[in-house]
Amino acid sequence: MCSVAEKLVVGLGEVLWDCFGNSKRPGGAPANVAFHAQQLGHRGIICSAIGDDELGRELEKYLMARGLETRLIQKDLEHPTGRVTVDISNPEMPSYIIHEHAAWDHIVFTHDLGATIRRAAAVCFGTLAQRNEKSRSTIHHALATTNNALIVYDVNLRQSWYEAEWIEQSMHAAHVVKLNIDEVATIGKILNISTGDHLSFAGELRDRYDVETVCITRADEGCLISGKNEHADVPGEKVLVSDAVGAGDAFTAALISAILRGWSLQQAATFANKVGALVAANAGAMPFLQREYMTIASQMNDRTLPQGKQ
Repeated sequence: MCSVAEKLVVGLGEVLWDCFGNSKRPGGAPANVAFHAQQLGHRGIICSAIGDDELGRELEKYLMARGLETRLIQKDLEHPTGRVTVDISNPEMPSYIIHEHAAWDHIVFTHDLGATIRRAAAVCFGTLAQRNEKSRSTIHHALATTNNALIVYDVNLRQSWYEAEWIEQSMHAAHVVKLNIDEVATIGKILNISTGDHLSFAGELRDRYDVETVCITRADEGCLISGKNEHADVPGEKVLVSDAVGAGDAFTAALISAILRGWSLQQAATFANKVGALVAANAGAMPFLQREYMTIASQMNDRTLPQGKQ
């Protein structure tokens, strides 16, 4: 059996710069997941694309300096490195303007990507990178290539970059579906599912799309994780929020890590809440928190948590 450190977690989709006024920080949901998975003791790798430009070179250098493999970050000669303008005037509810025609809209399937995906213990992908047919086709080709990997669909709706067809195809491909409380309302309308009771909503997603686990995050109110034989409803962690950019992605990485470690859903929910809150208390989507993460993981291993409701 592989050790935690040998388990490869692939973030498949966008990598970009989050731009805050006169400053910028690396981001992109799947890239954030891979970054935080690496800090959580796994081997994180980003599959995406950057432009052949200064922003791309700076981004690649940043990721390499933090120990992430960059060989699956393709260089696009025709499109620029992605950028997102972030408004954090309300730190707990950041808003985004995602600029179009970015390199990550044009990820291509390669032999190296296929070989890496086949070795992955987990693959995380979202909706945004599917806005262009090129990357959407590559993402689903890669998912079909996996070899017993945990496939996690982080719904992550942004602006108007989603369609029912993409969402349903993605859910059919996934073992785990994660979405936030605002996305529940949107997905309910798109898929014609009642959202009055979140546990029933999660059950409907599981049954309709043959998903093993559905996770609904509720910011400072915690999360609900629903599996076929167990569910966990865990309150949030109270922190002073610096900005919430990337907190949901850190949560996703921690959820993946907990599942790969074989923890119960109750343990997974508690762990992911703590990790997400820690990132929300720090600036940017990729704060360096490896020591803190290891402390939390050690504390989780040292105590027995009650199982989720049966």
